[in-house]
Amino acid sequence: MSGLFITATGTEIGKTFVTAALCHQLRAAGKPVHAIKPLISGIDEADFSGTDTAILADSLGLDLDINTLDTISPYRYKAPLAPAMAAQLEGKTLDYTALLTFCRAALAQNPFCLIEGVGGSFVPLTHDKLVADWIKDLALPSVVVAGSYLGTLSHITATLEAMAARHLPVKALVISETAGTDHPDFDATVAQAKAWTDVPVIALPRLSATAGWQNAPDLLTTLF
Repeated sequence: MSGLFITATGTEIGKTFVTAALCHQLRAAGKPVHAIKPLISGIDEADFSGTDTAILADSLGLDLDINTLDTISPYRYKAPLAPAMAAQLEGKTLDYTALLTFCRAALAQNPFCLIEGVGGSFVPLTHDKLVADWIKDLALPSVVVAGSYLGTLSHITATLEAMAARHLPVKALVISETAGTDHPDFDATVAQAKAWTDVPVIALPRLSATAGWQNAPDLLTTLF
């Protein structure tokens, strides 16, 4: 296995946190790792500090400059929308073949590479390609990240069943505790998720405001 694809049941759930935590834990274990997030929307070219790309660069110990930005996230759009919509606003169409070529090069050039997707597994990339097609064409197993909000069990079940129907292997489901208090009990949600899926489930409780991906619980034991 030369890599993993980090996807999700939706957007703003925790893919980047999980990807950065994996980079940190693999590096701490003395394992080689690279990570890319080829597609990113809602990015300001004048200031990309604090972006998902910046977080991944930090987790890899890379300086945040334009070269790093191009190395991790070459396809960038200003509008915080699905890539197909964000590209359309700029009069562009994502070159899907070029996207695959970029990802395959990263996989070939690194002993192990994490590829972070965009949005959920079924977000449109072009008029006829979804993130799920991207995963299938790269032939990588996935880690699916989900939240713990009310309704997540439906989103988890639908995503995993749809991925299984497309013969997309899932290594693990990571349930990242949703911020705030107006949500179902986290442990109960994790238990329900375990009852409804046959893939390993990793619980990722909400960390303190000062703790980051460097302090995430162990992810490697389940995945490797």
